[in-house]
Amino acid sequence: MDKLIIRGGNPLLGTVRVSGAKNAALPCMAAALLTDEPVILENIPQVRDIETTRKLLAAMGAEVELGYGRAHHRTTICARTLAAPEASYELVKTMRASTLVLGPLVARCGRAHVSLPGGCAIGARPIDLHIKGLERLGARITQEHGYVQAVADRLKGAEIVFDKITVTGTEDLLMAATLAEGETIMQNCAREPEVADLAALLHAMGAKIQGAGTSTIYVKGVAKLHGAKHRIIPDRIEAGTFIVAGALTGGDLNVAGCDPTHLTAILQKLAETGVKTTLKTDSVRVMGDQPLAAADLNTEEYPGFPTDMQAQFMALATQAAGTSIITENIFENRFMHALELVRMGANVKIEGRRAVVRGVTPLSAAAVLASDLRASASLVLAALVADGETIIDRIYHLDRGYEHIEEKFKAIGAEIRRVGDIFPKRAVAPAHA
Repeated sequence: MDKLIIRGGNPLLGTVRVSGAKNAALPCMAAALLTDEPVILENIPQVRDIETTRKLLAAMGAEVELGYGRAHHRTTICARTLAAPEASYELVKTMRASTLVLGPLVARCGRAHVSLPGGCAIGARPIDLHIKGLERLGARITQEHGYVQAVADRLKGAEIVFDKITVTGTEDLLMAATLAEGETIMQNCAREPEVADLAALLHAMGAKIQGAGTSTIYVKGVAKLHGAKHRIIPDRIEAGTFIVAGALTGGDLNVAGCDPTHLTAILQKLAETGVKTTLKTDSVRVMGDQPLAAADLNTEEYPGFPTDMQAQFMALATQAAGTSIITENIFENRFMHALELVRMGANVKIEGRRAVVRGVTPLSAAAVLASDLRASASLVLAALVADGETIIDRIYHLDRGYEHIEEKFKAIGAEIRRVGDIFPKRAVAPAHA
């Protein structure tokens, strides 16, 4: 199993380019199931979750071509025939976003057989909101042997009010509603840029959608969708990760190819800590030449501070003077990185959904374990300022969502390398301090 070895102490300098957003690409790939014509997606990131989705779509009978390099990170998906409209547990268990195929399959094929996703390291991500919404659209749902079976002659437009804000639930039902008969009104929707990006693709495919990116979305169903070409938005979480890295290391870093309008909450919170940034239409320059000050943080649904940046902010908070209180409001078990940071010398106390971080604390190298995708990123950031060589194990989590992260960091001055197994595995630490 690959590991990263990072020697801290180098400021990050120069320019790093952000890849396409994994969390936008995945629903857009699922949307290709809604038509029998080719869908071409550009700016696809080269990450593990994209390959998992390719396998998932191919298992259903879709033709999926993935091209990188000169092909400009492009995929062409043609779901002309879907001989097996189902998602097996073997694929769904590795990536919970696999459940995004449920809505498109029942809308296009009239049936879907999709595995329940099971447990998750960072907390519950229940599929019940997807199921309730599909039932409102007229699908008949049964659950047995760990699978959801959905059947419908044709979905019917309806009013759907989400009990709680759900990104994948909004995306799944938005896709289903495009082929439903009549009008669907969805309320309490997720407002993330990735939802609006999916709607942009669906519009290009012939869907009639209004309000995507707001809390209320209107969909007028059509009989058929056609192929389209669409460019995936930049990854705002990758951009935020590099911005924090530049500030944390005292660097001068230009994060290019991003959309600063998607980063407002992140940039505002960093400004509270004393981080200086300058914005252009497609880049953020971060200058880490000022001491960091503590700041409290609450994760919220978009446009609030994203839960996917909480772990990276905690790494920053260890180097900020004073006490930062971080409250995690989205997932109930998303402080698994805290104990690994403590192993490196951080002063972090977990109190339920709150983490109390006291800084400045000097960090020192240690062997640490990545527990999930964003926890992995926080450990990389901490290692960049730690004394000595930090070894980060289980970095396959990083590969799920960051494209060639070690190469990008190396190009801007980090001393980082990827290696195979060099030490015996250490037991996973408990979730709470």
